[in-house]
Amino acid sequence: MPIQSKNPATEEIVKTFKELRNKELEAKVVRAHKAFGFWKNTTWTERKRLMLKLAKYLRENSQKLSQLQTIEMGKTISSGPAGIIKCAILCEYYANHAEKILAHEIIQTETSENYVEFDPLGIVLAVMPWNFPFWQVYRFAVPALMAGNVGLLKHASNVPQCAEIIEKSFREAGFPEGVFQNLLINSGRVESLIRDPRIVAVTLTGSEKAGADVARIAAQEIKKSVLELGGSDPFIVFPDADIRHAAHMAVAARLQNNTGQSCISAKRFIIHKSIAKKFTKEVVSHIAQLVVGDPLDLKTNIGPLATEQILLDVKKQVDKSLMRGAKVEYGGKRIGNVGYFYMPTVLSNVTKGMPVYDEEVFGPVMPIILFNTEEEAIKIANDTPYGLGASIWTKNVKKAIKKAKGLAVKIDAGNVAINSIVKSDPRAPFGGIKKSGFGRELSHYGIKEFVNIKNVSVSGPA
Repeated sequence: MPIQSKNPATEEIVKTFKELRNKELEAKVVRAHKAFGFWKNTTWTERKRLMLKLAKYLRENSQKLSQLQTIEMGKTISSGPAGIIKCAILCEYYANHAEKILAHEIIQTETSENYVEFDPLGIVLAVMPWNFPFWQVYRFAVPALMAGNVGLLKHASNVPQCAEIIEKSFREAGFPEGVFQNLLINSGRVESLIRDPRIVAVTLTGSEKAGADVARIAAQEIKKSVLELGGSDPFIVFPDADIRHAAHMAVAARLQNNTGQSCISAKRFIIHKSIAKKFTKEVVSHIAQLVVGDPLDLKTNIGPLATEQILLDVKKQVDKSLMRGAKVEYGGKRIGNVGYFYMPTVLSNVTKGMPVYDEEVFGPVMPIILFNTEEEAIKIANDTPYGLGASIWTKNVKKAIKKAKGLAVKIDAGNVAINSIVKSDPRAPFGGIKKSGFGRELSHYGIKEFVNIKNVSVSGPA
């Protein structure tokens, strides 16, 4: 079955790739297995040298790579290069800190010496999504490779050109053959890879269903897995907040990745009743100034949704919510007949039982949900199967972060931002709870997900 690169702005098929045959796929796994045999023994100096070369490649080619993701999944060309530079920063962070993070940890016991060492596991399979076609992959690959593992990538089928050039980036940086490889295969072949005894771990960023399938198979094989799944992040605004600023940041939080196609986009706007009208007016005023259109145009703020199915899903969720009593304050419909464009949308009168309240909406839709008390706000925030991120807007920062009783403590999420939007940073752990997945990426926590945390105790004279 061919794998196609399709421009979501024009609906044109840009390029078609042949799926790997079984013999070709087996050769790549053999190559990865062989590569681990020597890569795990490379020095920190050598890994650092290559990772810094990769960072240099990304910086020098940020414009070219950005254009590729614009063509394949619709990210605006004006915002794209910054995301590639962020990947370079990630490379530089782990190049400079991995050795220290994974240094032997001395533990005092009754033995003459006791220490913990962090050994690489082997081949890590990554099943990655299309929405951040570069960042998501490097976020897994950089710490995994710096720890001494090797990587196999099964990328989303709608971004094959991005997947191919990611593999090329590692080759261009000088990484040995087999240390990082892309697999042009469809999702139906992932299970056999997870069950392959040469593959020791799997990481997935994607939907709840895909995560459940991967976790089930990995559990059956007794293999480590890390999952970063969906999110329905609350954006809570208290009456003492700077309303105008909070409203503008709400738009930025909802439209992360230009169309809101991000797991950590704010997706439920929980606003105190006393400020709801003012907040909504500010949001609508700000959104009305944004330009929806060709993502290759530097003036465009919002491009198309990545696929026709996503467009249809968003439309269905909004339409059902309107049938159940939600009110359109702005937008609420598809734009044109060519390309997967949907108007940025603001909905009021949103209550439990509507799709925009109950489900993750992977598009530019802002449901406004009202609350009266702090307890009610927290209850609404946690009224979701997900727990990835959350943001709180208030001038009473002390109240928000107070230990044990603070608002941040009461919210079920892996990431809580006070007076800022949720975002990932190489230095800080990233991940969720509940149906948003398990495990952590980034920081010293992320690089330790795919290592053997080995305790070594020594007795007797040295």
